[in-house]
Amino acid sequence: MLHRGRMGWLMIVVSVLIPNIGGIVGGLMTAKSIKNWYNKELKKPEWRPPNWVFGPMWTSLYSTMGYAAYRVWLEYDSPSILIPWQLPWPLKLFALQLLLNWLWTPIFFGLKNITLALLEIILLDVAVVATGWAFYQEDDLAGTLFIPYMLWLTLATALTLAIWKMNPRWRNGVPSKET
Repeated sequence: MLHRGRMGWLMIVVSVLIPNIGGIVGGLMTAKSIKNWYNKELKKPEWRPPNWVFGPMWTSLYSTMGYAAYRVWLEYDSPSILIPWQLPWPLKLFALQLLLNWLWTPIFFGLKNITLALLEIILLDVAVVATGWAFYQEDDLAGTLFIPYMLWLTLATALTLAIWKMNPRWRNGVPSKET
């Protein structure tokens, strides 16, 4: 079933790297915000993971979701990803959830809008469950590979909600000078 040879390995590598692009860009964009806003300005629950866990965790999750997408892509005889509107439904869902995933970071750390980030991550939760289910219908392993992502995203959603509750001043972006 899986492609053999150099081309097969190249496609696996590309599939694993593509989801990581947004994570890398997001990490570079938010480093200053994490240091000066997230660490210093926001109240956070005691149960939150330490900052150093997020990078390796997201790298692992982006890699496994990319491999899962590769497996589903093969199930559909390797359709062109250059024409996204012609992709099969499970791969369209994958693209949607990946876009939502990439958008959360600039909303939360860039706009500092916790309310919008909370709404966005809830949409992401729905998209990830739908993608995992759609993947499972095509390839058991591809769907199963989404389970750790769903679990981590549940934690990320709970963390976003807790931060939203604990920081009413930051709910709608940077507070005005009067507040």
